[in-house]
Amino acid sequence: MPNRSQMTIDERRTYLQIQYGRYQAASRKGRSQLLTEMQQVTGLHRKSLTRLMRGQLARRPRGKQRGRIYTAAVDDALRVIAESLDYPCAERLKPDLVWMAHHLAQHGELTIAPGLLEQLESISIPTIRRILKRTGQDEPRLPRRGPKRVNQAAQEVPMRRIPWDEQTPGHFELDSVHHGGPMPSGEYAYTLQFIDVATGWSERVAVLGRSQLVVEDAFRVVVARLPFPLLEVHSDNGSEFLNAHLLHFWRERVTGVDLSRSRPYQKNDNRFVEQKNGTLVRRYLGDARLDTVAQTLLLNELYEKMWLFYNFFQPVMRQVEKEFISEDGQLTRVKRRFDEAKTPFKRACEAKAISQERQQELTRLRDQTNPRRLRREIYAMLDQLFRLPSAAPGTVEDVMLTLRMPAMLSQP
Repeated sequence: MPNRSQMTIDERRTYLQIQYGRYQAASRKGRSQLLTEMQQVTGLHRKSLTRLMRGQLARRPRGKQRGRIYTAAVDDALRVIAESLDYPCAERLKPDLVWMAHHLAQHGELTIAPGLLEQLESISIPTIRRILKRTGQDEPRLPRRGPKRVNQAAQEVPMRRIPWDEQTPGHFELDSVHHGGPMPSGEYAYTLQFIDVATGWSERVAVLGRSQLVVEDAFRVVVARLPFPLLEVHSDNGSEFLNAHLLHFWRERVTGVDLSRSRPYQKNDNRFVEQKNGTLVRRYLGDARLDTVAQTLLLNELYEKMWLFYNFFQPVMRQVEKEFISEDGQLTRVKRRFDEAKTPFKRACEAKAISQERQQELTRLRDQTNPRRLRREIYAMLDQLFRLPSAAPGTVEDVMLTLRMPAMLSQP
C-alpha cells in the first residue's frame, strides 16, 4: 500500500489525463517543463512519462498472469495450522507460523517440505487471509452467542475500571455465565471466568449453584493454578462475588489482593471478560442446560483442556494505542492500533511475571502437547457433555446445593 505522500495508480492516471491536453498544446520548452512537473508529482521516470504522453493513457489488461509464489505445501501447512488453532484470524496466525509448523511436525501432524519454512517466514498477512479463504475449513466452527448477567452492588468494594493499557500481569476481570437453559429455574451450573487484562490469560471453573462454598472453592482452584501472582479481582455487582463470606475470604485467607467492582448497569467496565464470555464459554456451550453433578464435573475436565489450549497455543492481540479523531460535521471516532499477536503464556514470560522454574515446567508441558489432538479431545468431550442427561428444573436434590469440587476437599 502506498504512503500518504504517494499517488495510487488510478490517481496518477487521472492526473496525467488532465495534463495530456496541456502537453500536446505546449511548445518543446513547455513540454520539458511539464515533464519536470509531472515527474515531481507522480514520481515516475521521465522516459516513462514521455512514452505515456506520446501513446494512450488508458490502462491495458495484463497480458501475462503472475506466476505462483507460494506452493501447494504452503496451502496445506496453513490449513493444518489454522485448523489446529481453531481458525484464528491471519493477524494472530502470522507471528508463530514457523514455530507452530515445527511443533506440529514433532507431533506428526505436518510434514515440512523443502523451502516451506522460508515461505512461511516471508508470507504476508493478506496472503494468509486469501489462502485460508480459498482453502476453507475442514470442519464447521461453533456458533457464537453472547451472555448478559447483572446483579446488585456491594457497598464495601470500591467502583473502578482496570485501565485498558495495564502492563502488569495479575489484574483479573471476573464474571459468571449461567447454564440454566432458555428458561432458567431451579439449581444449575455456572462458569466462573477470570481474564487477565495485561496478558489475556484465562481461567475457568464450573460450579453447581452459586453458594458461598462452591464459589470459594472455585477461587481456591484459580489461585492455586495461576503461574503468576494475583494482584486484583474486578467483578460485576453480582451477589455471588460480593458478599460478607467471600469478602472475608479475599481479605483474610488470600491476602494482598485488591477488590474492585463495576458501576451498576455498566458492563463495559468489565469489557475484557464480557467479550471472552462469548468466545470461550457461550461459543462452546450455547444455551444448553447443565444441572447435574456429572455434567459439572465433566465441564471442569473440559475447562482443564481449554486452559492448556487457549493459554499456550491461542495468540491474542493487545491494544497499544487509542486515538480519538474529530472531523467537522461528523461524530468522533476512535482509531485503535494493536500489537503483534502472542500467546498469553508468551506475554507473561516476556513480562517476567513467572518464575524461571515455573516457566521451564510450563514450557515442557507446552512442548509435549499436540494442539491438533488437544482440539479434537475438546470437541469430543463437548459431544460427551451434551449426551449426559439433565435433571428436570426444580428437581435437583438438596445435597447439590453444597456440592464441593473433589479437587478442593483435601485442601485446608
